Amino acid sequence: MKEFIKVMKALSDPNRVKIVKMLQTKSLCVCEIQAALEISQPTVSSHLKLLEEAGLVTYRKSGLWVNYFLANGESSPYVATLLGNLKHWLGDDPEIDRLTKIVPQLQREEICRK
Repeated sequence: MKEFIKVMKALSDPNRVKIVKMLQTKSLCVCEIQAALEISQPTVSSHLKLLEEAGLVTYRKSGLWVNYFLANGESSPYVATLLGNLKHWLGDDPEIDRLTKIVPQLQREEICRK
């Protein structure tokens, strides 16, 4: 039951759900997520840490970049089921729609140069 509760708590925050929905489009770095959600870098990092601890996201370092992406779900049946279902949920939400449209246009080189 603890694993289930951890996953559900990780998805209980609207910004964390938005991050998961954004990561369905492509892998992102913290600065790209920060720019899209218009929240602070420490807040984004905190959200990503909780999502990672729940097994929903993972990351890979590539030079100076840390790329976050959705986990494959093999670590938990709860993660696999929720990530699979989230692909089909919230498509009619205006904020999710806005984010999924801007994510492909995010350019980390431009964002992080500011």
